[in-house]
Amino acid sequence: MNVILTMLLATLLGVAGCTQLPKTGNKVVGDSGVPENAAPATELTADLLFDFLQGEIALQRNQPSVAVESFIRMAKETRDPGIAEHATDIALRARRFDEAREAIDLWATLEPNSIQAHQAAVALFVATNQLNKVRPHIERLLVLEPETVDKAFMQLNKLLFHHPDKEAVLKLIRQLAAPYPDLPEAHFAVSQAAWVANQFKLASEAMNQALKLRPEWEMAAVHQGQILQKIDTGKAQAFYNQYLDRFPRANDMRIAYIRMLMEKKEFDRGREQFQKLEQANPSNPDIALAIGLLSAELDDLENAEKYFKRALQLGFEDADTIHFNLGRVYEISQRDAQAMDTYRKVTSGDRYISAHVRYAYLLAKRDGVAAARRYLKTIQVSDEQQRTQLLISEAQLLRDNNDFRGAYDLLDAYLRKYPEQVELLYDRALMADKIGKPDVLERDLRKLIQLKPDNAHAYNALGYSLAERGEQLPEALALVQKAIELSPDDPYILDSLGWVYYRMGDPKKGIKYIKLAFDTRSDPEIAAHYGELLWVSGAKQDAEKIWQTALEEHPENELLLDTVRRLIGH
Repeated sequence: MNVILTMLLATLLGVAGCTQLPKTGNKVVGDSGVPENAAPATELTADLLFDFLQGEIALQRNQPSVAVESFIRMAKETRDPGIAEHATDIALRARRFDEAREAIDLWATLEPNSIQAHQAAVALFVATNQLNKVRPHIERLLVLEPETVDKAFMQLNKLLFHHPDKEAVLKLIRQLAAPYPDLPEAHFAVSQAAWVANQFKLASEAMNQALKLRPEWEMAAVHQGQILQKIDTGKAQAFYNQYLDRFPRANDMRIAYIRMLMEKKEFDRGREQFQKLEQANPSNPDIALAIGLLSAELDDLENAEKYFKRALQLGFEDADTIHFNLGRVYEISQRDAQAMDTYRKVTSGDRYISAHVRYAYLLAKRDGVAAARRYLKTIQVSDEQQRTQLLISEAQLLRDNNDFRGAYDLLDAYLRKYPEQVELLYDRALMADKIGKPDVLERDLRKLIQLKPDNAHAYNALGYSLAERGEQLPEALALVQKAIELSPDDPYILDSLGWVYYRMGDPKKGIKYIKLAFDTRSDPEIAAHYGELLWVSGAKQDAEKIWQTALEEHPENELLLDTVRRLIGH
């Protein structure tokens, strides 16, 4: 540092050789007024001053890499946890994960009781899929916050949900839970992790232990019932009956039991449980709504309508939610006029936009697309998110009426005006595919993946598109495999994976995944793919049965019709 600059800085800061660096961290202050774990006072040397000024100037010039390096050097020299925290914050914001790791390690070492330091470490190592580094920080947090250990265990699986190695997540959670054998939430967390890892026996054993410690814990009982259905439906039914005999007012448990009975088509037993639920709660609008929702889910529209109206009569406080669901019942049962009247009664809340979009769709059916689009433009929105939702709905309306060019132009014009609305990139990409613009599709999806690397549907759509065009098949496979990592149970992604293998010349492997997808969801496009792979594999009668059933339910699906015409000629 030259002499003139040194003298100038000394004058500005009022320093001689004894000025000390200020502490920047938030410390816990003891009775003496001195921060606990405070770093020793550090003499302000020329090198430290240079690093400080270089870091601050770099931040002002939007050069986070230079700033991070400067503040990490300062933190190492001063041993000040506040500066280490500052370096961590800068590195994380700049997505400089190697430097962030170095800064966090230093911060946690200098301030081992800092909850913020360990939380930052957990966030970083989870985001970068480094489970081996997560464990000591979570263990320390559990020790530092004993009053919230139960809540922490209930959040663990959510925190680690996106990690692709489910077995590794299970191993980690079992290790974290081991010191807490008498905590029901610890066993619950192990059970959840085992469920995701498809280890149902272990999931059941862990949930059973949670229920031994807290027999009245209804949420645990509901999960145990779901786990047992994967193992043995007879054991599941016995468990539901035993629990409800002991806790007859466990409404959520009874609803779960009803769902199982109705899915097994044991309608008489299901109705018997419905009656018990209603008799135990004759004036409870929440239960009436729950019965209505479950009935709608099971396609029992008559009961759904009955109980939605009952909830309204009993004064359920969120009438908008009921009107939306009642409108859906009317629409599904093709009572369009009643549906439209009911949707118009939704005046606020989470269902407001959805209800009026459904009204517009029915209006298009009655009076044409132009009338529906005019109505959509009259809907009052409260924020940009609702405005975007309406735009997507308008584009979908055009798409449903085969106006792909109109939908593309609508989305394209909006994105040119508001390029930050990245969620619209996916919709524009799909429309670009429909009008023969594969370059736009690929550009939009690659940009979306870059901006939102956890968007499974973007990986899937790009991989499927490449495979469909017979281009870059190894990359197509890698993209769809990444989508599977992010969303392993999505039937549409499973279908894409099977289709990629087929396009790569491996129909046997393709059938394996497409059958999984079809067994999960009998979608017409999945049916088209499944039938084609069966056909080329020689199982032509099976293929025709799949197509015939799908065509009876979806007689106008283009992909299904094209597939059948191409392969059997009619």
